[in-house]
Amino acid sequence: MTNAAYAIENRERENMPFTRRHIGPSQSEISTMLKSMGFSSLDELVSKTVPSQIRAKQPLELPEGLSETEALVVIRKIADKNEVRRSLIGMGYSGTITPTVILRNILENPGWYTQYTPYQAEIAQGRLEALLNFQTMICDFTGFEISNASLLDEATAAAEAMTMCHRATGSEAKNTFFISKNAHPQTIAVVKTRALPLGIDVEVGDELNFSADQKYFGVYLQYPDTFGEIRDYSQLCNDVHSVGALVVVGTDLAALALLTPPAEFGADIAVGNSQRFGVPFGFGGPHAGFISCSEKYKRTMPGRLVGVSKDSSGKPALRLAMQTREQHIRREKATSNICTAQVLLAIMASMYCVYHGPSGIRRISNRIFRYTALLAEVLKAAGLVVENSNWFDTLTVAVDKKTRSDILVRAEKAGFNLRQDISDSLGVSLDETVTEDELKAIIEIFTAQKIVTISTEEKSLPSEFSRKSEFLTHAVFNKYHSETEFLRYVTRLQSRDLSLANSMIPLGSCTMKLNATSEMIPVTWPEFANIHPFAPLPQAKGYTELITGLEQMLCKVTGFDAVSLQPNAGSQGEYAGLLAIRGFHQANNETERDICLIPLSAHGTNPASAIMAGMKVVGVKCDQNGNIDLADLKEKAEANKAKLAALMITYPSTHGVFEESIKDICQVIHDNGGQVYLDGANMNALVGISYPAKFGADVCHLNLHKTFCIPHGGGGPGVGPIGVKKHLAPYMPGHFHGLSDLKGGAVSAAPWGSAAILPIPWMYIQMMGGQGLQEATEIAILNANYIAKRLEPHYPVLYTGANGLVAHECILDLRSFKQAGIEVEDVAKRLMDYGFHAPTISWPVAGTMMIEPTESESLYELDRFCEAMIAIRQEIAAVEGGTADKENNVLKNAPHTAEVVISDSWERPYSRELAAYPVSSLRDYKFWPAVGRIDNAYGDRNLICTCGSVEEFE
Repeated sequence: MTNAAYAIENRERENMPFTRRHIGPSQSEISTMLKSMGFSSLDELVSKTVPSQIRAKQPLELPEGLSETEALVVIRKIADKNEVRRSLIGMGYSGTITPTVILRNILENPGWYTQYTPYQAEIAQGRLEALLNFQTMICDFTGFEISNASLLDEATAAAEAMTMCHRATGSEAKNTFFISKNAHPQTIAVVKTRALPLGIDVEVGDELNFSADQKYFGVYLQYPDTFGEIRDYSQLCNDVHSVGALVVVGTDLAALALLTPPAEFGADIAVGNSQRFGVPFGFGGPHAGFISCSEKYKRTMPGRLVGVSKDSSGKPALRLAMQTREQHIRREKATSNICTAQVLLAIMASMYCVYHGPSGIRRISNRIFRYTALLAEVLKAAGLVVENSNWFDTLTVAVDKKTRSDILVRAEKAGFNLRQDISDSLGVSLDETVTEDELKAIIEIFTAQKIVTISTEEKSLPSEFSRKSEFLTHAVFNKYHSETEFLRYVTRLQSRDLSLANSMIPLGSCTMKLNATSEMIPVTWPEFANIHPFAPLPQAKGYTELITGLEQMLCKVTGFDAVSLQPNAGSQGEYAGLLAIRGFHQANNETERDICLIPLSAHGTNPASAIMAGMKVVGVKCDQNGNIDLADLKEKAEANKAKLAALMITYPSTHGVFEESIKDICQVIHDNGGQVYLDGANMNALVGISYPAKFGADVCHLNLHKTFCIPHGGGGPGVGPIGVKKHLAPYMPGHFHGLSDLKGGAVSAAPWGSAAILPIPWMYIQMMGGQGLQEATEIAILNANYIAKRLEPHYPVLYTGANGLVAHECILDLRSFKQAGIEVEDVAKRLMDYGFHAPTISWPVAGTMMIEPTESESLYELDRFCEAMIAIRQEIAAVEGGTADKENNVLKNAPHTAEVVISDSWERPYSRELAAYPVSSLRDYKFWPAVGRIDNAYGDRNLICTCGSVEEFE
């Protein structure tokens, strides 16, 4: 190609609308698919699929989409409005250095960030190992036997710990949770929000004056506390235990490298934030919270838990453990509504420890402590009053009004942020990023005196606080300290995980669409990454503009009047939406309204969230077509008219169809005094063609990690904002930092939740534009119907709408194969041999597969998946017809690892070729499962949730 021709082609590519990059099928492929289904246009297909009464009459009021280059220029200007200062505010957030090998090869790597929650563990061994490392790390630092694979943030972890304590020891008489006034203020706020609808009494006080009483079921302490003080809590733990209550300790991982672990002084549960282990501030998130506890409380622990089991060859293999306690199984009886958490950030934090090892972590923590001790000495020598008796990284300095003003003026001039919310004092918190020159500058800020040299004298904590036990002793934390070895370890783990970089992930209700590189680029810019969540708001003008703009765009997309971006997961969005409804009813003196109607087909988070919001769940039947039974709904709404609070409904339904009666359903609820909560999990089928607020919803949560392209990260992060109508707007989540005008309680630690990843949906909407968003919805519907049509001769499509069409996903019925001994799980595992992640299995109907291809998959990939499913149907037919053994066949033995296929021993009644290369295309590229089929029951019976040697496992 000549240089001129190359330049012309590049210009053409640059001028191509982003929609053509995001949407998988080309125009000719769209025409081919439509023709195969008997439609002449997308509009004809959509008009036959979406009920006319909810179709949008006008296009989205959004501007034309920008090119990728144009959008990056615009967001660059927005980012530049943020003022990045050296934030020494503390309050649970610290400056950190992200090792560049982690930044480039994990955070910025689609092989890590486009994975899904590891339900199909055989093709998720890499991230499961990284999460097991995280759990081991947390257990090592806190001293407990068991940890989960992350929570949403520290404050949420504290709220979860409170309800854990209540489940373990609470009763009608034992209903008070004590929380230290020295805990982080955001933690106190979130705990209060969680406690109120559950009827739990929260008492905030000074733990030094705490008097043990039978009314307490739990006590929360901060160690070190929010002002930097370190106390010996061993006797207090004994006192709390004497009245049958439990102790929760909020703590700091870097401090625990030097301090006695909570488990060793008598605590029962530890929570905190792993942010300072290599994850930037991000204006509040996302960060991986953590929770660890004694083994006896393992079955009440919320969230995901990675455990060790064995595969079909007897080799150790990892999987999600004890899932029977989770919301998708136990629904309203679940330990929590938490669905996924912060996997990508937990992996970063665990890799930070792998990278540094125990000696590196100890060295970093010692340096932080030494600098803090030197600062304290100099401040005291200068006549300032340091209020701390003991400290790790944070000092609280008493100042009069003039001194305070002078210090803040000098800090402003030098570009530092100090903590200012403490009356008559200022706070300063050091971290690993503080250099010697910066320490000199900090001293000058406080004393107005220049200092030439910094003492090199080593400092030690008082012996009563010093850690005696070892940590990070497992080999994984002691092997990979050269970048060469570390990079190979990271790459080795990545190679064991199937992500969108390998193939489509057709999980129903999960919307695994393209996470475009241009959308991801701004996330790691310092102007977004390095803003402390409690930095003065004038320093975050760029974030303010971005957040306001995104809220306005989401209002346009949904038809709602206001949006809150605080919920940092879909589960938190559900919870926040129900709390807004609760607040509205209470403001109208209708406190008796506590009945929440929920279809029996709903996702388990719905009933779990309703219980957390203080509501009682009443189930609503579905008819044989998968729609809500309108007669049953009317009966239950009218029977509970005086107490009806809300209906939770997913639309399109969890069965993958547009219910024709949605407006009637909403009207029934309104006629009986309730509010309609719409679960926005399936918003990818609505954008641009229907507005939830206009067909009757009062509040709706959105999954920005589904519909609006934030990647799933292997199980988090996510953002679950809520859109509300005007009458509910005052009851959206508030926060002491910037959102104090709202009446709702805080549901996340930071006011705008996981703010650092909000540039992703902002970029997506800006580049797609109104027309592009609508087209994406239409193609999502097209792709789902194409798959349904192509596979229907082989697998019955369980539910369809009025015209025999599905929405953006379809459910295949595999239940009849059970007669031949073939389970839906067998098909799921066999798909791995074909290089695919299975669709969602056995939800919302047992024995089925729910497929959602999204708009981002091309016709080539759709056909490749369909061909795999058709070939598997032929394999099932061989079992049904008796030509394949009922127990020893390619489905029952799937997945097949490379090790099994090339082994000297092959005693199976089918060929190695059929096992490994069932279709010819796999010879060009094949993703091999890392392990054989995993024994889930064995893993739960023999629970191991930390790293151990193979010998220990055996």
